Amino acid sequence: MTNEYLKRVYAQVEARDANEPEFLQAVREVFESLELVIDKHPEWEKAGLLERFVEPERVIEFRVPWVDDNGNLHVNRGFRVQYNSAIGPYKGGLRFHPSVNLSIMKFLGFEQILKNSLTTLPMGGGKGGSDFDPKGKSDAEVMRFCQSFMSELYRHIGQFTDVPAGDIGVGAREIGFLFGEYKKLTDRFDAAVLTGKGLTFGGSLARTQATGYGLCYYASEALKHLKNDSFEGKTVIVSGSGNVAQYAAEKCTQLGGKVVAMSDSQGYVYDPNGIDLPKLFDIKQKRRARISVYADEVEGAEYVAGCRNIWNVKCDIALPCASQNEMDEKGAQTLVDNGCMAVFEGANMPLNPGAIDIVKNNGLLYSPGKASNAGGVATSGLEMTQNSIRMAWSFDEVDEKLHGIMKKIYQACYDASVECGRPGDLMVGANVAGFLKVAEAMMAQGIV
Repeated sequence: MTNEYLKRVYAQVEARDANEPEFLQAVREVFESLELVIDKHPEWEKAGLLERFVEPERVIEFRVPWVDDNGNLHVNRGFRVQYNSAIGPYKGGLRFHPSVNLSIMKFLGFEQILKNSLTTLPMGGGKGGSDFDPKGKSDAEVMRFCQSFMSELYRHIGQFTDVPAGDIGVGAREIGFLFGEYKKLTDRFDAAVLTGKGLTFGGSLARTQATGYGLCYYASEALKHLKNDSFEGKTVIVSGSGNVAQYAAEKCTQLGGKVVAMSDSQGYVYDPNGIDLPKLFDIKQKRRARISVYADEVEGAEYVAGCRNIWNVKCDIALPCASQNEMDEKGAQTLVDNGCMAVFEGANMPLNPGAIDIVKNNGLLYSPGKASNAGGVATSGLEMTQNSIRMAWSFDEVDEKLHGIMKKIYQACYDASVECGRPGDLMVGANVAGFLKVAEAMMAQGIV
C-alpha cells in the first residue's frame, strides 16, 4: 500500500487487533485493492469512512452452558459480529467449530459485507458461531446446545435486524433446533429470522445446493468470458466434503467436469474414475462418516492422510471448498507445476496471501470466495423474500434466479477490474465493486 490514508487506517487496525491474524489478512487484501480507487474519493477520508468500515457496529460474546447425555456440564463461547448494516439487515452464517474465535468471526463478517453487496440484494454483513464441535455429538446434545445458544442470541436478531444462517457445523438439523427455540422464546413465527430452514417451515428449495451450484455458475461464466472454455472434459479437485463441496462436485459433474478428489479434515480420497456422488452423499449426509470410508467401499479409490496434500493431485481446475487458509504457497505451486488453469474459491479465504500471489503471477484464472461463493447467501436472500411474501418458489425458479445473480456478480467483478485498469483481475474487481456500493450508502447516511 502506498496511499497514506489506507496505510494509516491499516496501521490502526494492526495495532488494535494485533492478535487477530485472519481479520488482518482480510482487511489487508481489501485495502490493497482499494488502492486503485482511493484517490478518486477524497471525501472518504474526511468522513472517516475506512475507520468506520473496518470496525464492527456491534460485537456480542456470550457463554453457552449445556449438558451432555451423561449429565456433564460444558461451557462454550458464543459470538455474533454485527458488522455493517448500511445496505440492509446484518446477514451471515453461524459456524460451530473448535477453531472459532473472535478473529475468525470478524474476518468472516468483514468478508460478508462485500459478498452480500455483490449479490445486489439488500443485506448487510454479519457472522457468528461458537467453538462447539457438533461432530460426535448425539442429536439430543446438539439440540440442548442449540437451545442454550439461542437463549442468548434471540435478543439480538430479527428479520429486519440480523438474519443468521448456516455455515460449517450448522446444517439443517442445527437450524431446525435454533428456529424452534427462537419461536418458543419470542412466541412468534418469524420465518425470515433464520435461513437454511427445512422446507416444511419456510425453507427454500435449492438453498442446500446454492453455494456449490453458484460457485460453478460463476466459474462457468469466468471460463467462458476470459478463457473461451468450460468445465467440459476438465479434471477437477474439490477440497472439503461438506455442503458446499458436495454440490459444487454435483454441478461440476453436470457441466461435464470430472471430480477426482475430495477431502475432509483428516485426509483426501482420489478416484481416477471420478467421485461416485451418490456414494459420497450417502457417506456424508446419511452416515456422517469420514471420507476414508469412500476408499474402503469404492474399488480403485485411494485414501491419503493429510487434507492439505490434496493439491498434489493433478487437475485442470481447483475448487477449494473447505476452510480458510487451506491452501498455502506449496499447494499453489504444486497446482501450477501440474498445469492447473483456474482456481475458484468455494470457501471463505481458502488461499493464503502467498498462494494467491503464486496463482495470479502464473496466469491462472482466480476468483475470491466473496464473489464465487456468494450463491449461498444470495439464495438465503431469496428465502427471506419468499418468507416475506408468504410464497414458495419451485426449485427451477430459485435455481434460475441464482444463476442470474451469479452471472451479474461475475459481470460486476469484471467491469470493476476494467475500470481499475486490471481487466480480468477478479479479486480486485470483487473488492472494489462490493465496497463502492457500501461506501455510497454509508456516505449517504452520515456519521453513524
